[in-house]
Amino acid sequence: MLGSRAAGFARGLRAVALAWLPGWRGRSFALARTAGAPHGGDLQPPACPEPRGRQLSLSAAAVVDSAPRPLQPYLRLMRLDKPIGTWLLYLPCTWSIGLAAEPGCFPDWYMLSLFGTGAILMRGAGCTINDMWDQDYDKKVTRTANRPIAAGDISTFQSFVFLGGQLTLALGVLLCLNYYSIALGAGSLLLVITYPLMKRISYWPQLALGLTFNWGALLGWSAIKGSCDPSVCLPLYFSGVMWTLIYDTIYAHQDKRDDVLIGLKSTALRFGENTKPWLSGFSVAMLGALSLVGVNSGQTAPYYAALGAVGAHLTHQKWGLEILPRLV
Repeated sequence: MLGSRAAGFARGLRAVALAWLPGWRGRSFALARTAGAPHGGDLQPPACPEPRGRQLSLSAAAVVDSAPRPLQPYLRLMRLDKPIGTWLLYLPCTWSIGLAAEPGCFPDWYMLSLFGTGAILMRGAGCTINDMWDQDYDKKVTRTANRPIAAGDISTFQSFVFLGGQLTLALGVLLCLNYYSIALGAGSLLLVITYPLMKRISYWPQLALGLTFNWGALLGWSAIKGSCDPSVCLPLYFSGVMWTLIYDTIYAHQDKRDDVLIGLKSTALRFGENTKPWLSGFSVAMLGALSLVGVNSGQTAPYYAALGAVGAHLTHQKWGLEILPRLV
């Protein structure tokens, strides 16, 4: 009897050990029965931890997902879930605000926050205009088919009303600046409205985007100084346009097959397999213009060290780029 009990105890230990091995967790109940447990409920499968609530995330996409459902299409229309475009609009503003600061002083934090608010609003307005113009094209492209207007989540009239609200708020930001800057900022509105149309008529829509997105390189300086210094502002603006040509040409390569099918144009299609030499030319022009900015604004060694780091990054980015054939 003692031997039979010992054998049963050994089988029970073996069953428990196997139940905890990887891949055996789901079989613990069957093993318990095989080991001779008096009741199937005596050895239950290890309890899985209760699913926790959604983890707190401060990412832009998570913020949009947690917003009230009726608001989410509007937040996605202004690309609040994809803030990289807002940064690309905002950074040229910070360049000029920083350059306009007095030597040894930090940039004006009030102006930085004001321009940050304006960047969010104007990027949202630009995306709304773009999606209103492109809704028929967006339906034909996989990457853009789920945009709110193309997907039918927002009507054209609703988007027009929403655009009016964004532009009204952006005007309120603009009116906080001096008169010169108000007039200069108002001058960018034509670019904001028309640049989405350039892909229909020109292989250089990225140039139109650059002229639009880097307007802050002019506006930031004038907001601090009261007017633009052409010797600083123009090469700074030019360098920003070159930068936009670099990153948006790379970006456009992902859409080139769809663009050919639906009849849209881009620098990615214009340059094709010669994209890298073009990017090299834009990089040299950008760095040259930024060097001129440094000379004309009296910058010192740290500025040029940072410029060298920018050049190294552009080189790394260019050589790591893989240009795929169009195949259409």
